[in-house]
Amino acid sequence: MIEERGRRGKLAITLAPVVVLALVTLQAREAGALVQVSRDPYGNSECQHATQVEPDTFSSGSTVVAAFQSGRCFDGGASNIGFATTQDGGLTWTSGFLPSLTVHSDPPGPYDRATDPTVAYDAAHGVWMISSLGLSVTRSGVVGAAVVISRSVDGGLTWSAPIVVSVATGNTQYDKNWTACDNWPSSPFYVSCHTSWDDPSQGDKLFVSTSSDGGLSWSPKTSPGGNATGLGGIPVAQPAGVVIVPASNAVGTAIIAFQSTNGGATWTQARRVATVIAHTVASDLRVFAALPSADVDAAGKVYVVWSDCRFRLGCASNDLVMSTSTDGLNWTPVVRIPIDPTISSADHFLPGLAVDHATSGGAAQLALTYYFYPDANCTETTCQLFVGFVSSADGGATWTAPRTLAGPVSLTSLADTSEGRMVGDYMSTSLVDGGGALGVFALADPPAGSVFDEAMFAEIVPPAAVAEAEWRRVQPGEPVLSTRSGRAIPEQPLRTP
Repeated sequence: MIEERGRRGKLAITLAPVVVLALVTLQAREAGALVQVSRDPYGNSECQHATQVEPDTFSSGSTVVAAFQSGRCFDGGASNIGFATTQDGGLTWTSGFLPSLTVHSDPPGPYDRATDPTVAYDAAHGVWMISSLGLSVTRSGVVGAAVVISRSVDGGLTWSAPIVVSVATGNTQYDKNWTACDNWPSSPFYVSCHTSWDDPSQGDKLFVSTSSDGGLSWSPKTSPGGNATGLGGIPVAQPAGVVIVPASNAVGTAIIAFQSTNGGATWTQARRVATVIAHTVASDLRVFAALPSADVDAAGKVYVVWSDCRFRLGCASNDLVMSTSTDGLNWTPVVRIPIDPTISSADHFLPGLAVDHATSGGAAQLALTYYFYPDANCTETTCQLFVGFVSSADGGATWTAPRTLAGPVSLTSLADTSEGRMVGDYMSTSLVDGGGALGVFALADPPAGSVFDEAMFAEIVPPAAVAEAEWRRVQPGEPVLSTRSGRAIPEQPLRTP
């Protein structure tokens, strides 16, 4: 079980004004130790105690900040947003919970719940940011009330009260926010950070807002040309200042992208990157296959990864696939990341991609963490969930052999939602100084009665493993085995925040 991969002990968390702190020491980096970096302390009855889901991470040097939902609620959102920060490449961690965000925060904030945390670092101002969605519980359900930013000026150890990016007024509601900054000194818009989100009440109309003062203030929201719809947009800045936003289209059948060449003042119409052909993940695990993961290399090439079954006979399971672009307008044909042979029974999903921003082209370093089932045809009682890892040292031309980081986890150990058992709608990977890759992800042991035991864990993949020998070359012309039988996400999918 989980204990076989590393320490699984409970954290001793001490309550303090503004922030909850806990220090944990990892084993030596070379050991690839798995360590718990946070747990859910909230016991409010409307949510599920001891559940943490949906982590995002970002790194700068040896500092990595993770943010995640804590106390997941069945009908949407969580009691609060948690964080875990390391300033030494994953050797020690400080964890806590955002202040002044929800009614459960210390001190309390204005929102009933929160969801969709993402992490950004503004190098121009030396500010860390956690973007989240403040939720209101109404008679008609749980709605996204505002996109907000919490700031840290001490390396991710303590956090400010949230700053409002945009408020949903009238009958509008917000979902799937994501914040990222232009950290290229060569860019004319080096001081800019961008937050994207969508409005489900307007058919998932996409919006973006921009800050040039370290997240203290944000521009009025703007939309891509043609009022494009979609969700899960990830702003990615190129060194020359162009910002490209890959996203899922509103119905989950395609990856789209739009861009800005003027620092976020205006945005182009969305173009299609590729169709999405997705196998439905077994046993009601909450997975939106078309939500992409994206990053950029030092030359400005943008990499987008998602789960897709086009290379599998009969669309029997999902691979992780990738497309790239140097201009955000023209995208390469979809290629399969060869984690295992196409005849295997494994199903891969929820990818989190990292690219080393100091590398590019044929020497670009890529790291990819993901979840997988060894058997795509499993049932709720037989499904075993694992966390896997692969990397590439040549821009995705070849990839290392897959490495299992954690598992197995039984589905009944995971937080339940109106759209299935949940580890998150996304996850991520970060690269740290020295060449190691650091993943933060949700794992769970069986619940004790009605109390769950799902928490946040971190594991460092040491540099030697990230750079180990190639396994199999990607074939750009690899035939698509099945498209007509592919099962895409149903149109107008219902989802909770």
